[in-house]
Amino acid sequence: MDGLGRRLRASLRRKRGRGGSLQEREAVKEPERAQEISLPTFAGGQHFFEYLLVVSLKRKSSGDDYEPIIIYQFPKRENLLRGQQEEEERLLGAIPLFCFPDGNAWAPLTEYPRETFSFVLTNVDGSRKIGYCRRLLPAGRGPRLPKVYCIISCIGCFGLFSKILDEVEKRHQISMAVIYPFMQGLREAAFPAPGKTVTLKSFIPDSGTEFISLTRPLDSHLEHVDFSVLLRCLSFEQILQIFASAVLERRIIFLAEGLSTLSQCIHAAAALLYPFSWAHTYIPVVPESLLDTVCCPTPFMVGVQMRFQQQVMDSPMEEEGPKIPGNFLKVGLRAVVHKVVVLLVNLCEGTFLMSVGDEKDILPPKLQDDILDSLGQGTNESQTSEQLNEHVSGPFVQFFVKTVGHYASYIKREANGQGHFQERAFYKALTSKTNRRFVKKFVKTQLFSLFIQEAEKSRNPPAGYFQRKILEYEEQKKQKKSREKTVK
Repeated sequence: MDGLGRRLRASLRRKRGRGGSLQEREAVKEPERAQEISLPTFAGGQHFFEYLLVVSLKRKSSGDDYEPIIIYQFPKRENLLRGQQEEEERLLGAIPLFCFPDGNAWAPLTEYPRETFSFVLTNVDGSRKIGYCRRLLPAGRGPRLPKVYCIISCIGCFGLFSKILDEVEKRHQISMAVIYPFMQGLREAAFPAPGKTVTLKSFIPDSGTEFISLTRPLDSHLEHVDFSVLLRCLSFEQILQIFASAVLERRIIFLAEGLSTLSQCIHAAAALLYPFSWAHTYIPVVPESLLDTVCCPTPFMVGVQMRFQQQVMDSPMEEEGPKIPGNFLKVGLRAVVHKVVVLLVNLCEGTFLMSVGDEKDILPPKLQDDILDSLGQGTNESQTSEQLNEHVSGPFVQFFVKTVGHYASYIKREANGQGHFQERAFYKALTSKTNRRFVKKFVKTQLFSLFIQEAEKSRNPPAGYFQRKILEYEEQKKQKKSREKTVK
């Protein structure tokens, strides 16, 4: 793995003529610790963001191609230590590539549909930063190139940052100078706790003083996701098969043309794993110049634009068994798809272009039926985003409650409080043979291992949404037993 990683990084440096970015390192390494796709649950008081950047396209000195560059940055950091400066340079060097992942073949346009999307950058220590992007055609006449407003934050709250981007876009139509006081006020404000609101006062020329309210959802474990796009692209049965593949940490590639569709669907798919976190390579939108990174032979969840589908399907391929060929970097995605376990999802057509074939058999049949029954009940257009998120996420949370919700009873503690998980007794406690068969596989995944490692360190189960659902389920079982005794 180390050798492959070095070769991938060298290949990418040759392509881009610069050192590896944060995302390049993330794409080729196997993390040693949990990396929250659901992102940390912030209690409030954090800074909203680290940077606001404007990224535009500049014609290369040779040829007609364009390259993305940062043309505006707030705040400008000064007097940084050497290590901090190097870290900032790596971060800022990676961002333009993810604001324009479509490649360099751009031309001035008179019309362009605005897009809101996000990307994730993972540092070597496993910490993650999110880029919230609004890409649009700037005001003006005649052909012009799109630009991207990008907010970098360590906080996952997509609805809230989308509203902030609306405000940034509105001010930029007046003047860049109007953006500064708004973002300064936002930077000085404390990120609100779940269910709370922060109100910013902002002056706009010719409009006067405005008050902007930013509210966090009360249920913060889903504030980083919107399931509506995933539901528009795929059926409940297909979503269930993607969930099953992710639970066993297989490789999943999503295809779509729209950046917003790709980023929202991959975030939604990863969010179905709550309370577990995908701890492997995770790239919501893979830039063209980094397509080789998905040749990593470890689990990944990535999004690729549809314009690169032919590149995915027609890449040369070795036919000799599962070993990694010597020219692995040149083999491309098709070799990965055929040599290892991959689910290739076409979000535009709502189809699986490639699959292993056993996706419907991974989860216990009874629990699959329970999930599908719950998903099929009560979805309607009058639901708010929060209600829809809860409706979709709830059955998957309940799945984990029923299969592994008893984990805390099988962590035995020493006098010093250190816990030790009793794996065999844990899965043998399940009375259903199909549930037990599934759990015996699931406990071997990194998803479960990282979750249990954290539980072993903590003297008490975390007082979060998952624990609340476990307690509700246990109470329901007690009441059912009580009723059965009364009938007898």
